Amino acid sequence: MKLKILVVDDEALARSRLRTLVGDCTAPAAMVAAEAADAALAMKALQREAFDAVLLDIRMPGADGLTLAGAIAAMPRPPAVVFVTAHSEHAVQAFELEAVDYLTKPVRLERLQQALQKVERLVQAAQGARAPQVSATEEMLIIQDRGRTERVPLAEVLYFKAELKYITVRTAGRSYILDGSLSELEERHAARFMRIHRNALIARRAVRALEKHFDPEEGEGWAVRLNGIDELLAVSRRQLSAVREAIAS
Repeated sequence: MKLKILVVDDEALARSRLRTLVGDCTAPAAMVAAEAADAALAMKALQREAFDAVLLDIRMPGADGLTLAGAIAAMPRPPAVVFVTAHSEHAVQAFELEAVDYLTKPVRLERLQQALQKVERLVQAAQGARAPQVSATEEMLIIQDRGRTERVPLAEVLYFKAELKYITVRTAGRSYILDGSLSELEERHAARFMRIHRNALIARRAVRALEKHFDPEEGEGWAVRLNGIDELLAVSRRQLSAVREAIAS
């Protein structure tokens, strides 16, 4: 079964190119079922029929693509949104609106197929589970990394560690750099993360062991070991009892 796509772009040439690229997609197969030159026409199309995804430009006359994406998100059964734009500066806002992907023009067939594969997984999950909540609604961190904007599932994060002006975000697979405040993260995600030191928060679910540890700067003390990584994280005397309680519970 082909994915049904709505293309929204104020430039006819851009719509035509996307139609051609979508037609060239084989994994997954997809078809452009409708086009719209602005947000108002797009909403009429969305009210008239159901689509699996919207390929959406950002800068358009009238309401822009970000505004339209917000309206789409409020629909009872919203299609997936993939932004297709010449402007990369809106990526963070786009992902905050739970866009599935963010493609920059000129779009390559390979990148379009990757985006549509994400759409296909969401459609299959929704059809298979008959549930409104799929992975696109999972709580995410929006991270700018080496010129890319990435969505990192909060459930994959093992720890946050403040270092100089930035925060290291560690998962089992890799590390990211986040610009923010450790205190804000602690307040926002207190149910999932606990402070073990003035410079570190750890995922409660990931705590494996508490061990005696010698730190060159702080001397003899304690450190916590987390599931998924070999690295030890120092525990301050002030937070020691809380970590012990977390392991015991």
